[in-house]
Amino acid sequence: MVSSEESTRRQRAAIVIGAGVGGVATAARLASAGYAVTCIEQNSFTGGRCSLMYTDDGYRFDQGPSLLLLPKMFEETFVDLGTTMEREGIQLVKCNPNYKVHFGDGESFTLSSDLVQMKTEVERFEGEKGFQGFLKFMLEGHQHYELSVEHVLHKNFTSLLSMLRPSFLKKFLILHPFESIYSRASRYFKTDRLRRGMSPYDSLGTYSLLQYTEMAEGIWYPIGGFHKVVEAIQKIAERRGARFRLSTRVSRVLLDPNNAKKATGVVLETGEELKADVIVINSDLIWALNNLFEPTSYAKRLAKKPVSCSSISFYWSMDRKVPELGSHNIFLADEYKESFDSIFRDHRIPHDPSFYVNVPSRSDPSAAPSDRDSIIILVPVGHISDSLPAAADWDKIVESARTLIIFTIAQRINVPNFGSYIQSEIVNTPVTWRDKFNLHRGSILGLSHSFFNVLCFRPATRHPSVDRAYFVGASAHPGTGVPICLAGARITTEQILKDDHVEIPWSERPSAIAQPAWDIQGEVKILDKRSRCNLENVLYWFFGVSMIVIAQLAWISSTTSLRLSV
Repeated sequence: MVSSEESTRRQRAAIVIGAGVGGVATAARLASAGYAVTCIEQNSFTGGRCSLMYTDDGYRFDQGPSLLLLPKMFEETFVDLGTTMEREGIQLVKCNPNYKVHFGDGESFTLSSDLVQMKTEVERFEGEKGFQGFLKFMLEGHQHYELSVEHVLHKNFTSLLSMLRPSFLKKFLILHPFESIYSRASRYFKTDRLRRGMSPYDSLGTYSLLQYTEMAEGIWYPIGGFHKVVEAIQKIAERRGARFRLSTRVSRVLLDPNNAKKATGVVLETGEELKADVIVINSDLIWALNNLFEPTSYAKRLAKKPVSCSSISFYWSMDRKVPELGSHNIFLADEYKESFDSIFRDHRIPHDPSFYVNVPSRSDPSAAPSDRDSIIILVPVGHISDSLPAAADWDKIVESARTLIIFTIAQRINVPNFGSYIQSEIVNTPVTWRDKFNLHRGSILGLSHSFFNVLCFRPATRHPSVDRAYFVGASAHPGTGVPICLAGARITTEQILKDDHVEIPWSERPSAIAQPAWDIQGEVKILDKRSRCNLENVLYWFFGVSMIVIAQLAWISSTTSLRLSV
């Protein structure tokens, strides 16, 4: 390995393992900063879960994400790279309405960015004053959105101490990190239908920012499929000199023979060795720590932490259009809480599942032949576990799920022959997700987003014990989801550039994201990023220390209990 002095006199080399959203964006950012970048991907396509599937007879499906939320986060990536989404040929169409929620008794609730329509819909369930509650819920979501973008999605949390920034602590409780979205929604809506329609049951209250951005910024879809965004970023990276090696597997990360705590390259499955100054891992983080590096107690402990759900996903080619379905549809279980408990607590397949239906051909007719529809069904299920093992009879499970989903859709949209319209089918199960993308336990969203899996408790952008190795992706800070992984790519790249004492190319570019945020009294103003040393900040600092000490003790207690139970 060359010395650091030599590396500053030549072009630094970086290897990115995995061409998912975060990997491609990191490759583009590093290439823009002057690094010689090689991105290695085991599949024959880029994008990871954010990829496309095609049939021979003209149907197209988004394999994973299908709703483009937080559009400013997407625009930020392109602006930082010196361009725009429009200039790169990305055409977005707005979905209107946003989506429709179907309940078990045939009733439905339509969510839209049109406030007049929302007022009518909300008051149907909540009465004349119901819209006031909705606006207050949106106000809270707006606070969560502005504060999260400024203090979480644009900040690195490398340790417990990183949570002690007074500017963050002053806003911490406003984010409602110790409550669920459902409990927050219950403060503003009196009917259980709207509480359910607005919220996943156990997600942190902070994530009401998603409901806010859906209403304020809308839900969008890229013409040609979600992968068009990844494809555009890849082209930018290639214009800056980055190379993408597809259908290539990495077997392990190379370590310096004179310093086993320093990464120096990778070994491919073929035995070929590639050297680099920086290694960025975009593979599933838990899988990578346990397969690309020598096993450590940290890696084993991380493998026991709670992860998100998996899914049985159906991709149906329909022999006709189904106009009763919009672009985005949610079918909620009658036994709402029990359904979510089956997935997230018991890691099973609920007998009455809630599920999501996407019709990409409704927003983009090119997704299916003329006068036909392509339909995607995402059924959240437990990840692979003792109660849902990889060796289960998945053919039987899929058949049962298919029958139930077809029956539910047909009944709720009043199309009795819905099942007979299915011309062909592709299916992804937890085992498929695991095998196709090396996803730990088949979890499609990585580590869960419970309080002890976010901020400084989530794996950091740097490897905890190996120098020159970094992480980006769903299980690393700041978390999962396409716009969040794009934000993570920025954080990880800036960490690398800071460590290498390299100027950040986009530091002087105007932000694509507005800076105004809500202060502690609820007034809109420009956030003061300077940390004033006054009594108020000292009090917040002591409050933060207390909270973090309590949190750390709870985490130690939980991990100790976990060790004793295995």
